[in-house]
Amino acid sequence: MPIVDPQSPFERLYAQYRALPEGVKAEIVAGEIRTLPRPRPKHVRAVSVLGIRLGRSFGWDTDDGPGGWVILDEPELRLGDEIRAPDLAGWRLERYSEPEDNPITLVPDWICEVLSRTTARSDRSEKMPLYAKHGVGYLWIVDPEMKTLEVYRREGDLWVVVASYGENDAVSPPPFDAVPLDLASLWRIPGDG
Repeated sequence: MPIVDPQSPFERLYAQYRALPEGVKAEIVAGEIRTLPRPRPKHVRAVSVLGIRLGRSFGWDTDDGPGGWVILDEPELRLGDEIRAPDLAGWRLERYSEPEDNPITLVPDWICEVLSRTTARSDRSEKMPLYAKHGVGYLWIVDPEMKTLEVYRREGDLWVVVASYGENDAVSPPPFDAVPLDLASLWRIPGDG
């Protein structure tokens, strides 16, 4: 009698993924574990500033803005048989239900990817279609090198460009259009004017 493995191929791969040493940044992509380099300071600073500013105005526990969102840094998302960790992700509070453990299977309403030299290609060619396919409503692409923000809204399985913003623009991009965002704050180097 043949031995039947009760785990699916994804579950076996996810067990290997979970066994990686703490601090190793990785994702499951197309049936493989892909390790990723730690991002450079410019990337980390842009993500951190954006997360703080959005959280201050839109976070579920804020008193300083409209609130209504749960915004998380690098959440471990399961989208089909892939595990992805976008730079930032947000869920409207009325939809959010916090799981006991990873991965989070509830599709975010909004995702932000901050481009870097090592991830820009996969952020655009792999993650954008994956996020659209799974129903993410809005996607922001931040490019710290070009000092730009691209805002996309999903229509079906496709992304529609809502707006593109440059270096010093004061913007109110959806879905966070109730409070202006000083885009220059994402590029500003600590200690410089």
